[in-house]
Amino acid sequence: MPLTVSDRARSIATFRFIEVRLMEITAAWTPLTPEMEVKIVLGRHIWDFAQHADALGKRTFELRQPEHYTLPPTASYAKFLEEIFTADGTAARLSALYDVFLPAMKRRYRDYIRDTDSLLDAPSVVVIERILGDITRMRDQATKLRNDLSIKSIRFDALVGQERAHANIVERGSA
Repeated sequence: MPLTVSDRARSIATFRFIEVRLMEITAAWTPLTPEMEVKIVLGRHIWDFAQHADALGKRTFELRQPEHYTLPPTASYAKFLEEIFTADGTAARLSALYDVFLPAMKRRYRDYIRDTDSLLDAPSVVVIERILGDITRMRDQATKLRNDLSIKSIRFDALVGQERAHANIVERGSA
C-alpha cells in the first residue's frame, strides 16, 4: 500500500531530524579530532548534512507541514543514534559514521523510494536521490582519507546488528 501524505511527511521529517543530528555529531567530533585532514573532511560533511536537512525541511512544507518540520525517530532509534556519538577516537568515529550509519541511512532512503509513489512523491524522490549520491561521495572520501592516513577501519558488527534491528524508525501518529 503506498504511503499516505501523512506517512510521507512523518518519514521526511524523521530523516530531517537524523540529518540534523548527524550534523551536530560531526560538529562535536571535529574539535576533538587531532588530524587536520580529518577535520577538513568532517567539516565538508557537516555542510552536506546541513544541506540534506534543509532540502528535507523544505519538502515537509510541500507535504502539508510547517517548513523544516522535524520529528525525532522512535525512542529506541534515537538512543541508538546517541551510541554513534559516543564513539571514541578517530578510527572509531570514522568507522561508526561511514561504515555503519551512512550505509544504514542509504538503505533506509532506498526503502523509502521503494515504498513511495514515485509519481505523486517525485519531489521527495529527487531530494533523496541527491542525498544518496552525496552519501556515496562522502563514503568514498572517507575511504580515501583513511587510506591516505593509514587509519584502520574498525568492525562494528554489534552496531550494524543494532541498527538493523530497528525495522521502523518513524514514530506513528498524526503529522
